[in-house]
Amino acid sequence: MKGVFADVGILDHIGIAVRSLAESLPFYTQTLGLTSQGPEEVASEGVRVAFLQVGESRLELLEPLSDDSPIARFLSKRGPGVHHFCLRVADMDRALAALRSRGAEVIPPEHRIGAGGRRVAFIHPRSTGGILMELKEYRRE
Repeated sequence: MKGVFADVGILDHIGIAVRSLAESLPFYTQTLGLTSQGPEEVASEGVRVAFLQVGESRLELLEPLSDDSPIARFLSKRGPGVHHFCLRVADMDRALAALRSRGAEVIPPEHRIGAGGRRVAFIHPRSTGGILMELKEYRRE
């Protein structure tokens, strides 16, 4: 893949907003037979998450920690469903600079620490054609 994502170029995960991990996980683990990693609380985003491996990518189930979290607001407006997709990048600063130079709107703060302790950033749906895009940094050592 050319451009910003040439270094990694993998779909890391698809984020799915759910009202309850306890109620949602059995479909993915028991019905589909996927293995769950987590749950993990991501205080900076106001969510509890669980990841489910699907080939090289994952599904991320997102449960709000409070009624005023971004996921709670999403659920109240749209109900459960796809919230975002996430692409891996090798260098967050370079990726954000390249996207900004091409007119993409980064949602403040510029980047923060997400699940697994990795740096993440979000691109506004106005820039992507209607869906929130997350970037997750995986530096090559």
